[in-house]
Amino acid sequence: MTSPLSFAVLGPVRAWRGQSEIDLGTRQQRLILALLLARAGGAVSVAELVDLLWESDPPPSAVNVVHRHVGMLRRHFEPGLPTRAAGSMLIRDGAEYRLRIDEESLDLLRFRRLVARAGGRSGEPAVELYREALALWRDRCASGLQAGGRAHPEFVAVDGELFAAVRAAADAALRAGCVHAVLPAIRLAAEYEPLDEALQARLLLALAADGRRAEALAAYADLEHRLARELGIQPGGELRAARDSLLDHDAPADGSRSRRGVRPAFIRSGVPPSGAEAEFGRPAFIRSGVPPSGAEAELWPPAELELSQSTRAEPPAQLPADHPYFTGRHGAMAAAEELLAGDRRATALVIDGMPGVGKTTFAVHLAHQLAARYPDGQLHADLRGFDSGEQSVMTPAEALRGFLWSLGVAPAAIPAELPAQAGLYRSILAERRVLILLDNCRDWDQIRHLLPGTGGSLVIATSRRRITGVAGPAGAHPLHLDLLTDAEARELLTRWLSDAAAADPAAVDEIIARCGRLPLALALVATRSVGRPGLSLPAVAGELADADGRLAGFGDAHAELEASFSCSYRALTPEAARLFRLLPLHPAEELSTEAAAALGGLSLRSARGLLAELGAQLLVQPGDGRWRMHDLLRAYAVELGEEHDDAAERDAAIERVYDYYQRDGADSPMARRIRNRLLWHR
Repeated sequence: MTSPLSFAVLGPVRAWRGQSEIDLGTRQQRLILALLLARAGGAVSVAELVDLLWESDPPPSAVNVVHRHVGMLRRHFEPGLPTRAAGSMLIRDGAEYRLRIDEESLDLLRFRRLVARAGGRSGEPAVELYREALALWRDRCASGLQAGGRAHPEFVAVDGELFAAVRAAADAALRAGCVHAVLPAIRLAAEYEPLDEALQARLLLALAADGRRAEALAAYADLEHRLARELGIQPGGELRAARDSLLDHDAPADGSRSRRGVRPAFIRSGVPPSGAEAEFGRPAFIRSGVPPSGAEAELWPPAELELSQSTRAEPPAQLPADHPYFTGRHGAMAAAEELLAGDRRATALVIDGMPGVGKTTFAVHLAHQLAARYPDGQLHADLRGFDSGEQSVMTPAEALRGFLWSLGVAPAAIPAELPAQAGLYRSILAERRVLILLDNCRDWDQIRHLLPGTGGSLVIATSRRRITGVAGPAGAHPLHLDLLTDAEARELLTRWLSDAAAADPAAVDEIIARCGRLPLALALVATRSVGRPGLSLPAVAGELADADGRLAGFGDAHAELEASFSCSYRALTPEAARLFRLLPLHPAEELSTEAAAALGGLSLRSARGLLAELGAQLLVQPGDGRWRMHDLLRAYAVELGEEHDDAAERDAAIERVYDYYQRDGADSPMARRIRNRLLWHR
C-alpha cells in the first residue's frame, strides 16, 4: 500500500511520502506547488502559473514549460507514472490545475481548522488552540521562493492569516492571563512585520504581562525611532495606548512619582530651555553637574529622568536562550575566566572567529555562565554589523537609546547627541553591575561608545572580523574562537544524534572531517539527520564524500553555509574578493604571499595588503609566512569563482602561478608536486 502524501507551505515548501521527504525538484516546480498549496485545493489557471514563473516577457514556450513542470511534479508524487498520464493527485481541468488534498495532509488547512475552533472558545482552551495553530508556522508562506524580494499576493494573503491569528491569540492570552503560551509566536510575527502597529502594540502588552516591562519599553523606543526614520511618522494611537499602559502600571496608585533619579552625565550649563522643554516646567537653567536648591529643588530631578520603580525592582533580563546542545569549548571558557580573573578592571571580552565557528552560541553560553555575577541585569543587542538582510547596521546611538530605555530612562530624557547618550549610559552603569552582550559587531567604532567606564559591568561582544583597537583601552581583551577539537566535534554530534552517533563512529569521523570541525556545518548535518529519520549516518557521510568538497554535499542546508560565508565575503573590497575567488586555484592547502601575488597578477605589496584584508575578515589564516583557507571556505570560493570569473581569467591565474613555480624553487619537493598538479590542470 502506498504511503499517504503530506505537504507544508507555512514556511519552506515541503512534501513527504509517509516519513520520507520528497525531492521537489527545481525552484520553478516548487513555486508551482507552493501556489497550488496556498489555494488549498482550489484551482490555479495556467495563465496564473505563467505569471508566477515569469513576471514579465514570458517565452513563447511558457505554457509548454508549465505543463512539463506539472508533469514532473506528478511523477514526484506518484513514482512510475507514465510521462503523459494525469495521475490522481495533481488534476487538470481545462486550463486549470488543482491539487487533490485534504485537511490532514496540508498544514495550512490544519491551521485554519485550529484557528476556527479557537475563535469559538474562550480562556485557556482558546489560547491552547491558538498555540497549536501558530506552532505550525515555520517561516513566511513559501519562504525562500520570492523573486526579487517580492512575495506573490497569494502567499502574502496566507501570511495575513497568520498575523490575524497572532492578534487574536494575543488578545485571548492577555484576557486569560497566560500570555507566555503564545509570546514566542507574537515575537516572531512582530519580527516579520516590524511596522505593523497593531502587532507591535500587542507585543508590548504581552511582554509586560510576562514580567518583561523593561524589554517592552525598549521595544517601544526602537519602534518609535524606526517609524520616524523609515516612514517619517509618530506612533499611532494603539501603540501610544500600549506604551501609556506600561507607564501607568509603573506609577503608584495615588499618582505620586518617586523622586529618586539618575543624574545625567552632563547638562549644558547656562542654556535656558525653549519650546516644548519650557512647558515641562524645567528651571530656567541648571548649572552643570550641580543640583538646584531652594524652590527649584522640588523639580529635581526632572520627572522624565526618573527610573521607574518596576525597572529598578526588575532588572533587565535580555539574554537570548542558551543553546540546548551546547558542548565543548572548555579551552575558550577557561581562557575567558582567566582573562577576567587576571584583570579586575576588565570591561570587555571581544570574541572573534571565522564564519560559522559558533561565536554567538559561545558568547550566549558564556553570558549565562557569568550572569549571576551581575545582579543588576543583562542587556543584549544585535548590532547587525554583517547582516545580509535589508536592515542597516545598528548605530551606537540606536543601541544606546534601547539600553537607556531598558535601564529606566524615559524617552524625553534621552539626549540627542551620541556623546551625551554615552555619558548618561556610563553614569548609570557606574553604580551597577550589568552584563551587556553585543552580537555581530562590525568594528571598534561601533562598540567603543557602548563600553562601561568605571564600575563593575562587563561587555561580551562578537565579531566575524578581527577588530583592531580592542587591545588598546584598559580592560578590553580580545578572545579568538578557533575550530572545535576532534573530541569536541564528536561530543557535539553525539549530543545531537545520541545512539545513532555512538553506533557508527566511522561515519561520525568522516562527517567531522568533511565538515572541517566547523560547528555550523556539524550542526546543519545533525539537524538534517534528525529531520530525515530514514537517512542513515553512513548515507550522510557518503553524500558529503560524493560531493568532492563542494557545499552541495550538505543538501538543502548548503544555503545556510553560503549565507554565513557571504556576510564576510560581501564586506571585502572588490580586489580582495577577486583574490579570495582565485586562491582555490592553487592546488596546495597553503601558499606563500609570493604565490598569491602570482595567482592574482599582483605586485608583492598589493598581495600583502589584500591577504591582510582577508585575514582581518578571518577568511584566511596566516602562519609561518604562509596562508591557509578552511576547506569549506575554499569550496565556497570555488563556487564564487565559477560564477563570477570567466574561464579565461581562471586559466590565466593558473598559468601565472605555474610560471612562478617554474622560476622559483625548482628543487623543492613541494614545488615539484605543485608544478605537477598545475600541469594536470593545464
